[in-house]
Amino acid sequence: MRLFSRPVLTAAVAAALAGGLAACGDSDDAVVTLPESATAELTILETSDLHANVVSYDYFRLAEDKSVGFERTATLIKQARADFPNNLLIDNGDTIQGTALADYQALVSPVACNQKLATYKAMDAIGFDVGTLGNHEFNYGLPYLAQVTGTKFNVEGMAAVASQPSCVGPAFPLVLANVSSKKDGAPLYKPYTIINKKVSAKDKDGKTIESTVKVAVIGFTPPAILQWDKRWLDGKVEVQGVVEAATKYVPMARAEGADIVIAASHGGWDTGAYSPSMENANYHLAKVPGIDGILMGHSHSEFPNAACTTAACSASGVDKVKGTFHGVPAVMPSFWGKAIGVINYNLTVKNGKWTIDSSKTAVSLRKTLTDAAAKTYVAADPAIATAVKTEHEAAINYVKTPIGESDFALSSYFADVGDVTAIQVVNAAQADYIAKYVAANLPQYKDLPVLSVSAPFKSGFGGGTDFTDVKKGPIAINNAADLYLYPNTVYAVKVTGAGIKTWLEKAAERFNQINPSLTTAQPLISTFPGYNFDMFTSPDMSYEIDVTQAKGSRIKNLHYKGAPISSSAEFIIATNNYRATSGTQFGLTADNIIHASPDANRDVLIDYIKARKNLTLATDGSTRSWRFTKVATAGPVTFISGSDKLAVAQTAGFTNISVVSNDDGSGKGQGVYAIDLSK
Repeated sequence: MRLFSRPVLTAAVAAALAGGLAACGDSDDAVVTLPESATAELTILETSDLHANVVSYDYFRLAEDKSVGFERTATLIKQARADFPNNLLIDNGDTIQGTALADYQALVSPVACNQKLATYKAMDAIGFDVGTLGNHEFNYGLPYLAQVTGTKFNVEGMAAVASQPSCVGPAFPLVLANVSSKKDGAPLYKPYTIINKKVSAKDKDGKTIESTVKVAVIGFTPPAILQWDKRWLDGKVEVQGVVEAATKYVPMARAEGADIVIAASHGGWDTGAYSPSMENANYHLAKVPGIDGILMGHSHSEFPNAACTTAACSASGVDKVKGTFHGVPAVMPSFWGKAIGVINYNLTVKNGKWTIDSSKTAVSLRKTLTDAAAKTYVAADPAIATAVKTEHEAAINYVKTPIGESDFALSSYFADVGDVTAIQVVNAAQADYIAKYVAANLPQYKDLPVLSVSAPFKSGFGGGTDFTDVKKGPIAINNAADLYLYPNTVYAVKVTGAGIKTWLEKAAERFNQINPSLTTAQPLISTFPGYNFDMFTSPDMSYEIDVTQAKGSRIKNLHYKGAPISSSAEFIIATNNYRATSGTQFGLTADNIIHASPDANRDVLIDYIKARKNLTLATDGSTRSWRFTKVATAGPVTFISGSDKLAVAQTAGFTNISVVSNDDGSGKGQGVYAIDLSK
């Protein structure tokens, strides 16, 4: 049994409370005598990484997608509430960005101050108790974030707080402990709130009684937002490390009388050494005294997960079956509304206060997928679609807007093995944009070659339908959004030939090291994310990736216009703000940036296609800069892609790919393919 007693109020904490942080909570300070040995159950329900997937709909394919959508999550929530009447529902961020609906309301037809964001309308239809913010909440800038969350920010670049309008936000409070204004040092949002949760309990004789449990919820976001959204946040906010912020605010919440402290921490877990800039710090957050549970997200994974085989799942202090870090309950409920996280607590009154019997704590997930083989899902809650009907239909009409034609299909099903049909037009648009800007505004760089890199943003992480798939024929805005998934902006960086090699070596970590002598099957693709597999698609560039070599030694025969690239030669590379500002692993620093454009990569792509009007395979979809170094292997080298897609590879000219199985057994519409690396 893990029992927490209220800590002594230190002078420092008392001073902080006196300075106004007492306002973080909404607790009632009236003394209530709790019957000794009374018991109760309390359940925490979590959503995370909804990414504006409100309805079960794919705006890229203009079709229903039952595997996603808050309208199905809502059904899980209603059932969980019926099963666990004493409950709190908490959202863990990355909520307002991620679909064409979100972009439409933020960028195309901005939601008005007196209108509630569609995602929040849907969430309010089911009712949340509190939420926090993820990194993607900052993608559209601070003024927009302040507006749609009904908050006023005292930050540089915004009007004085007294002059800011009072806009409509969600019906539930938002908390965030580790982001503060550089202007006055105050947190942008309340660091935490204390919820006086009325619960049905039983006294020691089994008689039903009503009581109150004080639950503090503290929010955290990944510190890397300062790099990822530098264009919006630089000079305006400061971000504290997750552990540092928790160490400050958890004692305050306890001093205010919190019986339970829940950390809504939008991050995953990294078992490496802690640093204040750590993106996924929850393994270390669990060591902060006084935290009773951690709600995770960001990594788009599941925890607990008994089947997990990663080093992080097997690390000391991690119980992947029970769902704990160092004994502290932790849960991560997938992404896009596919599941909810559940932490069930058993409480006992000891020495006059509610305490947790940790021996009875249970952590679990509830998923919308009910049968993987049959691909059946829980029913949608009709109230959700009704709440956002107008906004949903407007977004559909917007993404149907035509912008051009293509005589070939653009897909990322085989981008991992060299198909560039979904990559080349993105690179061409970025390079064209930066080349024109340099010619007009940066004469000092006029003699440097302008190149571009991009990655297959949709590469199967979410299953067999999680690939770019633009059909031959008319191209509309939804297709451009499929080709470029994120609301990034175009950046230009100046790098040397040595820098290009460093960049490509990092990108080549997409692949496992292959042993040519093994007779058993070897998976080609590693856990390195597809959205980091940057590649060139220029006739002037050529290079090989030797997957038999260790990381850092895979790029061979790197040439520009047929000649080896000198390590000191200089190039301009068009990329996006995320890579340019947080690409230290790719060899990039702030010194490499020569232009930070305010224009979105997706808008640049749309304008390029409009100007071109007609895309052709010969010009826009077949220029492959890289090849695998040829090697004969004793056994098969395999990879996963969408089921029944061999014809796509063959149409793209790949004759060295074969089908192992059109069903990998995962129930996710995936097939297993083999590649002959000797051809």
